[in-house]
Amino acid sequence: MLKIKQWLGVASVALAAATVALPAQADELSDIIKRGELRVAVQTSGPLMSFMDKTGKRTGLAVEVAKRMADDLGVKLVLQDYEWKGLLPALLSGKADMVAADMTPTPQRAAQVLFSLPMFYADTVAVVPKDSPYKNFAELNKSGVTVGALGASTYAEVGKKMLPTATLKEFSGGSAPVGQALSSGRLDAGIMSLSTANQFLVDFGNLRVLEGVMVREPLAFAVGPNAFRLKFWLDNWQTLKTADNSLPELVQYWYSTDWKKDH
Repeated sequence: MLKIKQWLGVASVALAAATVALPAQADELSDIIKRGELRVAVQTSGPLMSFMDKTGKRTGLAVEVAKRMADDLGVKLVLQDYEWKGLLPALLSGKADMVAADMTPTPQRAAQVLFSLPMFYADTVAVVPKDSPYKNFAELNKSGVTVGALGASTYAEVGKKMLPTATLKEFSGGSAPVGQALSSGRLDAGIMSLSTANQFLVDFGNLRVLEGVMVREPLAFAVGPNAFRLKFWLDNWQTLKTADNSLPELVQYWYSTDWKKDH
């Protein structure tokens, strides 16, 4: 028994010494608070998540959520504009602390970065001109049909997987070019979120949504691969703001109202 006590005493001293010797570990959340800035990568042109309004001010659902997060952290929000393909590289290079966008946490992306709990969800649908003969998205899966989607997006991946026989054309610069090409007759169909589709129906006036939801996707914010405390903070924020209904109310405004009249 005496030997055991002696061994435990030596082990305790060694553990205490090792603990003291460990340097303080910095983390992204502490850096943000110390810096006084939350650097957020957003899409340059991606209504309704991120866009410039008629006064030249950047807004959108993802932008407004990021603004509330920065306010709750007590820091300044610094927005960084990127094309869709540049969002994750900006995060991985350390230029941004977080990506605020309608990004699906796919296994491939989650292998590179950490994702928050879903901030919102999106139904992916197919949109066609009003005079199109198609009624259901499955009818698009045939040779000679050209379908458009945002490049390097899950919409493009859905098109490849669910409409493999059709020709997929990928666009850059957000979903707007897809809607424009569709409205002008340069595409047979476009793949996008239902919220974007509903806005295009108002904007262009000559489009309609096909029957059937292609997939329902969770959409989350991304942080660096080692930003564990920041990821947990985002999860906690999402839980609290869902509980007090402020996040669902914000989503409802951008998803289901004519927000363009305000912006």
